[in-house]
Amino acid sequence: MKKLIYIMVLVISFSSCEDVIDVDLKTTDPKLVIDASINWVNGTTGNLQFVKLTLTAPFFNDDVPPATGATVVVTDAFNNTYNFIEEGLTGVYKNDSFVPEINGIYRLTIIYNNETYTATEKLMPVSSIEYVEQKNDGGFSGNETEIEAYYTDPKGINNYYLFEFINTSTNIVSLEVYDDEFTDGNQIFAFHSEEDLETGDILEIRNYGISKQFFEYLSILLQQSDEESGDPFEVQPATVRGNCINETNPKNYPLGYFRASQVDTFTYDIK
Repeated sequence: MKKLIYIMVLVISFSSCEDVIDVDLKTTDPKLVIDASINWVNGTTGNLQFVKLTLTAPFFNDDVPPATGATVVVTDAFNNTYNFIEEGLTGVYKNDSFVPEINGIYRLTIIYNNETYTATEKLMPVSSIEYVEQKNDGGFSGNETEIEAYYTDPKGINNYYLFEFINTSTNIVSLEVYDDEFTDGNQIFAFHSEEDLETGDILEIRNYGISKQFFEYLSILLQQSDEESGDPFEVQPATVRGNCINETNPKNYPLGYFRASQVDTFTYDIK
């Protein structure tokens, strides 16, 4: 009994001793973050497009500051110009008269704080999602719902895909990227596994056609953000540069990417 009391006192004394440590992190000048995705969803005109601009912030900041007051323009190969107008002071810029074209070349120009940022991308085509299959006893525990979204890859063409799986009940989004190096011209599937999916949930599946450069860019980002990683011998995370450059001051490079995609969507009811 005395030993038990001693252990309890010891545990309480340790748990009550807490030191508050202030971490002095180095800060740098904020960088422009470009989230510019031209998405032409099948069955729509593709006229409505958005570009979101934000700034980097200190590590412990809860808010992401918008980059307001910028000039945002997208130009196609025929010199058609699409001006994106900011909605209030949100850092979100909108154009509702955009005319997308498969394999069209688009150039993004942003003027912010007297510096000019540019990027060029091709609007990549995509394969349609044909059907979805479900397995209810997946994963190591046998409690996960596995989803396979089937599509047919065009033969003789290098294709790259971004799949987005959205659980509309929880708003949890899962991203996967694929290429056709070993599946060219075949019917294949994108794979998603989730323990929290329940009967009656609605899963929205989106397939984006993407360029090889964006495939490589996103592959690195997904690898760095993988929650199951942690191997001490892995390469440590580093700043991943997108396709946007600062024409005025190359050393003040932006973060983010300018992407252009045809998009196919599929809504699936979990059984």
